[in-house]
Amino acid sequence: MTNPHKNKPWFKFLSNKYVWVLLFFSTWMIFLDNYSYFDHRFLDKQMDELEDNATYYKDEIKKDQENIKQLKNSEQIEKYAREKYYMKKDSEDIYIIEFEGDTVEKK
Repeated sequence: MTNPHKNKPWFKFLSNKYVWVLLFFSTWMIFLDNYSYFDHRFLDKQMDELEDNATYYKDEIKKDQENIKQLKNSEQIEKYAREKYYMKKDSEDIYIIEFEGDTVEKK
């Protein structure tokens, strides 16, 4: 009993043991291994997110350092206290006017 496909090129290719080893190895590395392709993609995304977070926090640190430098001046401290905490001098009156439908949100 002979195989009718034995002389076909695709059968010779698929019957080669090196092809089977290569298929097994590539399947193992892509799907099953601890360092698989999908795990690498997931870890790369996490690294990108962490790098974005790091740049964001570095920018925030720079802004905070600028604010700290400005707040070393007593006039700037007074301005900040008036704007942020609505503080006033004893001889002053403060009126806070809010409009209906105002889109500005308080922080």
